[in-house]
Amino acid sequence: MFKSDKIYIIIPAYNEASLIPTVLNDLINNGYKNIIVVDDGSTDNTSGIVKNFNVDLIKHPVNMGPGAAIKTGIDYALLKNAKIMITFDADGQHLAKDIPNLISPIINNQAEITLGNRFINNMSNVPVFKKIILKLGAFLMFLMYGILSSDSHNGLKAISKSAALKINIKSNGWEYCSEIIEEIMLKKIKYIEVPVTVNYSDYSIKKGQKIYNSFYIVSKMFLKWIFG
Repeated sequence: MFKSDKIYIIIPAYNEASLIPTVLNDLINNGYKNIIVVDDGSTDNTSGIVKNFNVDLIKHPVNMGPGAAIKTGIDYALLKNAKIMITFDADGQHLAKDIPNLISPIINNQAEITLGNRFINNMSNVPVFKKIILKLGAFLMFLMYGILSSDSHNGLKAISKSAALKINIKSNGWEYCSEIIEEIMLKKIKYIEVPVTVNYSDYSIKKGQKIYNSFYIVSKMFLKWIFG
Protein backbone atom coordinates (compact mmCIF):
# COMPACT_ATOMS: atom_id res chain seq x y z
CA MET A 1 0.00 0.00 0.00
CA PHE A 2 1.22 3.49 -0.82
CA LYS A 3 2.20 5.50 2.24
CA SER A 4 0.82 9.03 2.44
CA ASP A 5 3.92 10.17 4.31
CA LYS A 6 5.86 9.76 1.07
CA ILE A 7 3.81 12.46 -0.68
CA TYR A 8 5.48 15.88 -0.62
CA ILE A 9 3.93 19.18 -1.65
CA ILE A 10 6.38 21.72 -3.12
CA ILE A 11 5.32 25.37 -3.05
CA PRO A 12 7.53 28.01 -4.69
CA ALA A 13 6.72 31.37 -3.10
CA TYR A 14 7.79 34.90 -3.91
CA ASN A 15 6.20 37.72 -1.92
CA GLU A 16 3.11 35.67 -1.07
CA ALA A 17 2.63 36.78 2.56
CA SER A 18 -1.02 37.69 2.01
CA LEU A 19 -2.18 34.33 0.62
CA ILE A 20 0.30 31.70 1.79
CA PRO A 21 -1.68 31.09 5.05
CA THR A 22 -4.81 30.25 3.03
CA VAL A 23 -2.86 27.90 0.76
CA LEU A 24 -1.16 26.12 3.66
CA ASN A 25 -4.37 25.78 5.65
CA ASP A 26 -6.12 24.26 2.62
CA LEU A 27 -3.41 21.62 2.30
CA ILE A 28 -3.12 20.90 6.03
CA ASN A 29 -6.89 20.66 6.48
CA ASN A 30 -6.95 18.09 3.69
CA GLY A 31 -4.43 15.92 5.51
CA TYR A 32 -1.16 16.81 3.81
CA LYS A 33 1.73 16.93 6.25
CA ASN A 34 4.89 16.97 4.13
CA ILE A 35 4.86 20.49 2.74
CA ILE A 36 7.94 22.28 1.46
CA VAL A 37 7.79 26.03 0.95
CA VAL A 38 10.67 27.45 -1.07
CA ASP A 39 10.82 31.19 -0.34
CA ASP A 40 12.44 32.47 -3.49
CA GLY A 41 14.08 35.60 -2.10
CA SER A 42 10.88 37.30 -0.92
CA THR A 43 11.15 40.89 0.30
CA ASP A 44 7.93 40.70 2.32
CA ASN A 45 7.13 38.56 5.38
CA THR A 46 6.48 35.31 3.50
CA SER A 47 9.08 33.36 5.51
CA GLY A 48 7.96 34.82 8.81
CA ILE A 49 4.39 33.68 8.20
CA VAL A 50 5.43 30.23 6.96
CA LYS A 51 7.36 29.68 10.20
CA ASN A 52 4.03 29.67 12.04
CA PHE A 53 3.10 26.43 10.27
CA ASN A 54 4.51 22.94 10.73
CA VAL A 55 6.10 22.82 7.28
CA ASP A 56 9.62 22.77 5.87
CA LEU A 57 10.92 26.18 4.82
CA ILE A 58 13.82 26.67 2.43
CA LYS A 59 14.99 30.19 1.64
CA HIS A 60 16.79 31.39 -1.46
CA PRO A 61 18.96 34.39 -0.53
CA VAL A 62 17.87 36.16 -3.73
CA ASN A 63 15.01 35.80 -6.18
CA MET A 64 16.07 33.14 -8.67
CA GLY A 65 12.78 32.28 -10.37
CA PRO A 66 10.08 29.61 -10.11
CA GLY A 67 12.07 27.01 -12.03
CA ALA A 68 14.95 27.29 -9.58
CA ALA A 69 12.53 27.12 -6.64
CA ILE A 70 10.86 23.99 -8.00
CA LYS A 71 14.25 22.34 -8.53
CA THR A 72 15.29 23.20 -4.96
CA GLY A 73 12.05 21.70 -3.66
CA ILE A 74 12.36 18.52 -5.71
CA ASP A 75 15.98 17.99 -4.66
CA TYR A 76 15.02 18.44 -1.01
CA ALA A 77 12.03 16.08 -1.31
CA LEU A 78 14.24 13.42 -2.89
CA LEU A 79 16.62 13.70 0.07
CA LYS A 80 13.58 13.01 2.25
CA ASN A 81 12.87 9.88 0.16
CA ALA A 82 9.65 11.27 -1.32
CA LYS A 83 7.81 8.92 -3.66
CA ILE A 84 5.51 11.54 -5.20
CA MET A 85 6.08 15.29 -5.41
CA ILE A 86 3.24 17.74 -6.10
CA THR A 87 4.14 21.18 -7.44
CA PHE A 88 1.59 23.65 -6.07
CA ASP A 89 1.25 27.43 -6.57
CA ALA A 90 1.36 29.84 -3.61
CA ASP A 91 -1.14 32.36 -5.01
CA GLY A 92 -4.34 30.48 -4.20
CA GLN A 93 -5.01 29.23 -7.73
CA HIS A 94 -4.65 25.53 -6.91
CA LEU A 95 -6.91 23.42 -4.70
CA ALA A 96 -5.89 20.59 -2.36
CA LYS A 97 -9.03 18.65 -3.35
CA ASP A 98 -7.50 18.04 -6.82
CA ILE A 99 -4.47 16.19 -5.44
CA PRO A 100 -6.05 12.69 -5.00
CA ASN A 101 -7.00 12.52 -8.68
CA LEU A 102 -3.58 13.89 -9.60
CA ILE A 103 -1.62 11.20 -7.75
CA SER A 104 -3.95 8.26 -8.47
CA PRO A 105 -2.44 7.37 -11.90
CA ILE A 106 1.03 7.33 -10.35
CA ILE A 107 -0.04 5.14 -7.42
CA ASN A 108 -1.72 2.75 -9.88
CA ASN A 109 1.40 2.64 -12.11
CA GLN A 110 -0.43 4.23 -15.04
CA ALA A 111 1.98 7.16 -15.30
CA GLU A 112 5.21 8.59 -13.92
CA ILE A 113 3.99 12.18 -14.21
CA THR A 114 0.52 13.67 -14.20
CA LEU A 115 -0.09 17.12 -15.64
CA GLY A 116 -2.93 19.22 -14.31
CA ASN A 117 -5.17 20.53 -17.10
CA ARG A 118 -7.60 23.39 -16.42
CA PHE A 119 -9.41 23.00 -19.73
CA ILE A 120 -10.61 19.38 -19.53
CA ASN A 121 -13.56 19.96 -17.21
CA ASN A 122 -14.13 23.67 -18.00
CA MET A 123 -14.36 24.43 -14.27
CA SER A 124 -11.70 27.16 -14.32
CA ASN A 125 -12.62 30.81 -14.88
CA VAL A 126 -9.75 31.44 -17.28
CA PRO A 127 -9.64 34.99 -18.70
CA VAL A 128 -10.21 34.90 -22.46
CA PHE A 129 -6.88 36.41 -23.53
CA LYS A 130 -5.04 34.18 -21.04
CA LYS A 131 -6.77 31.17 -22.58
CA ILE A 132 -5.67 32.18 -26.08
CA ILE A 133 -2.03 32.57 -24.99
CA LEU A 134 -2.05 29.22 -23.19
CA LYS A 135 -3.56 27.46 -26.19
CA LEU A 136 -1.02 28.99 -28.57
CA GLY A 137 1.81 28.00 -26.25
CA ALA A 138 0.49 24.44 -26.00
CA PHE A 139 0.21 24.21 -29.81
CA LEU A 140 3.83 25.31 -30.14
CA MET A 141 4.84 22.64 -27.61
CA PHE A 142 3.10 20.10 -29.83
CA LEU A 143 4.94 21.31 -32.93
CA MET A 144 8.29 21.19 -31.14
CA TYR A 145 7.99 18.06 -29.03
CA GLY A 146 5.01 16.09 -30.35
CA ILE A 147 3.21 16.15 -27.00
CA LEU A 148 -0.38 17.30 -27.28
CA SER A 149 -1.35 19.14 -24.11
CA SER A 150 -3.79 22.01 -24.07
CA ASP A 151 -2.33 23.28 -20.78
CA SER A 152 1.42 22.75 -20.83
CA HIS A 153 2.11 25.68 -18.47
CA ASN A 154 -0.11 24.59 -15.60
CA GLY A 155 1.97 24.64 -12.41
CA LEU A 156 -0.02 21.83 -10.78
CA LYS A 157 1.79 18.55 -11.45
CA ALA A 158 2.51 15.26 -9.71
CA ILE A 159 5.95 13.78 -10.28
CA SER A 160 6.99 10.31 -9.21
CA LYS A 161 10.42 9.66 -7.75
CA SER A 162 11.44 7.75 -10.88
CA ALA A 163 10.47 10.68 -13.11
CA ALA A 164 12.11 13.25 -10.83
CA LEU A 165 15.39 11.36 -11.11
CA LYS A 166 15.16 11.53 -14.91
CA ILE A 167 14.12 15.17 -15.31
CA ASN A 168 16.83 17.80 -15.41
CA ILE A 169 15.42 21.28 -14.80
CA LYS A 170 17.94 23.87 -16.01
CA SER A 171 15.70 26.90 -16.47
CA ASN A 172 15.28 29.28 -13.55
CA GLY A 173 12.20 31.02 -14.94
CA TRP A 174 8.69 30.02 -15.95
CA GLU A 175 10.01 28.20 -19.00
CA TYR A 176 10.72 25.27 -16.68
CA CYS A 177 7.18 24.05 -17.48
CA SER A 178 8.08 23.76 -21.17
CA GLU A 179 11.35 22.14 -20.17
CA ILE A 180 9.47 19.42 -18.30
CA ILE A 181 7.41 18.74 -21.44
CA GLU A 182 10.66 18.48 -23.39
CA GLU A 183 12.11 16.07 -20.83
CA ILE A 184 8.97 13.91 -20.99
CA MET A 185 9.45 13.61 -24.74
CA LEU A 186 13.22 13.09 -24.76
CA LYS A 187 13.23 10.54 -21.95
CA LYS A 188 9.97 8.84 -22.91
CA ILE A 189 8.40 9.40 -19.52
CA LYS A 190 4.85 8.09 -19.30
CA TYR A 191 2.41 10.87 -18.49
CA ILE A 192 -1.32 11.49 -18.13
CA GLU A 193 -3.31 14.74 -18.07
CA VAL A 194 -5.75 15.13 -15.19
CA PRO A 195 -8.57 17.71 -14.94
CA VAL A 196 -7.98 20.31 -12.24
CA THR A 197 -9.55 23.62 -11.29
CA VAL A 198 -7.56 26.85 -11.41
CA ASN A 199 -9.12 29.72 -9.49
CA TYR A 200 -8.45 33.17 -10.88
CA SER A 201 -8.74 36.22 -8.68
CA ASP A 202 -7.67 39.83 -9.14
CA TYR A 203 -4.66 38.98 -6.97
CA SER A 204 -3.57 35.89 -8.91
CA ILE A 205 -4.01 37.63 -12.26
CA LYS A 206 -1.89 40.53 -11.06
CA LYS A 207 0.77 38.18 -9.66
CA GLY A 208 0.77 35.77 -12.59
CA GLN A 209 2.73 35.76 -15.78
CA LYS A 210 2.37 38.89 -17.87
CA ILE A 211 1.55 38.56 -21.55
CA TYR A 212 4.94 39.88 -22.67
CA ASN A 213 6.59 37.33 -20.38
CA SER A 214 4.61 34.53 -22.02
CA PHE A 215 5.96 35.56 -25.43
CA TYR A 216 9.47 35.74 -23.95
CA ILE A 217 9.18 32.20 -22.57
CA VAL A 218 7.89 30.81 -25.86
CA SER A 219 10.66 32.54 -27.84
CA LYS A 220 13.34 31.17 -25.49
CA MET A 221 12.05 27.61 -25.79
CA PHE A 222 11.72 27.95 -29.58
CA LEU A 223 15.31 29.15 -29.92
CA LYS A 224 16.48 26.36 -27.66
CA TRP A 225 14.61 23.84 -29.81
CA ILE A 226 16.19 25.20 -33.01
CA PHE A 227 19.77 25.61 -31.82
CA GLY A 228 19.86 22.99 -29.05
